[in-house]
Amino acid sequence: MSLLLIDKRDSVAVLTINDDERRNIISPDLVDEIIEAVTGIEADEAMNALIITGAGQAFCAGADLGDLSAARDGYSSRIEKVYEGFMTIARCKLPTIAAVNGPAVGAGMNLAAACDIRVAARSAVFDTRFMQLGLHPGGGHTWMLQRAMGWQGAVATLLLGEKLSGEQAVQRGLAWICVDDERLLDAARQLAARVDRFPRDLLIQTKQSLVDTAAMTDHEEAVSYEYEKQMHSVQQPAFADLIEAMQQKVSKKSGEAK
Repeated sequence: MSLLLIDKRDSVAVLTINDDERRNIISPDLVDEIIEAVTGIEADEAMNALIITGAGQAFCAGADLGDLSAARDGYSSRIEKVYEGFMTIARCKLPTIAAVNGPAVGAGMNLAAACDIRVAARSAVFDTRFMQLGLHPGGGHTWMLQRAMGWQGAVATLLLGEKLSGEQAVQRGLAWICVDDERLLDAARQLAARVDRFPRDLLIQTKQSLVDTAAMTDHEEAVSYEYEKQMHSVQQPAFADLIEAMQQKVSKKSGEAK
């Protein structure tokens, strides 16, 4: 049985973690399937966005406790493999959306946070869980939380053990929207489909610019960085076509006004 279902429809690929009996934990076998799937989706010129969700009642319950116990005895390779699962999503060059259909716990919360946008069902629960297990957060968890919710949100969820519902996640900046459970995938697909308005190359390059400029602290540096990218885009056929279409639209309206 495949641990990851792939549904390519129009320009959006939906990856569904298919391990409901174990509440969709991140296992080494699942990670292998995620890597293969994301690589294929990025190479598919027809795909413009990726959604990841979970089968059944959970989004992802995190890492296998057996793997965590093995790490105590020095066998940490399986935990490193878990990291590679959500880092593959984080490195995806296409826009990524987590459709959080239930609990996202520990490393499962990392998987959701690694996506560019999170759409939460009303039944979603964001639960760091690390501290409750006597475990230091891993996989860049503290970094991602601070970027999403700031210092206060990171402290509340990690050090105070606050769990967030879908609605609370939106209020705290961790999720973009919260919708009824039955609307979750439709809402995620509708968001993902919006990128179809833009040329794929421009979409990929602009996402990379967001990544690169996030580390910059100087406005002038960002201006200089974007200048080269913008000058490249004005030379592309898509820009010329869009400008021509807009000019024709303006001319038509001017003619009608007369």
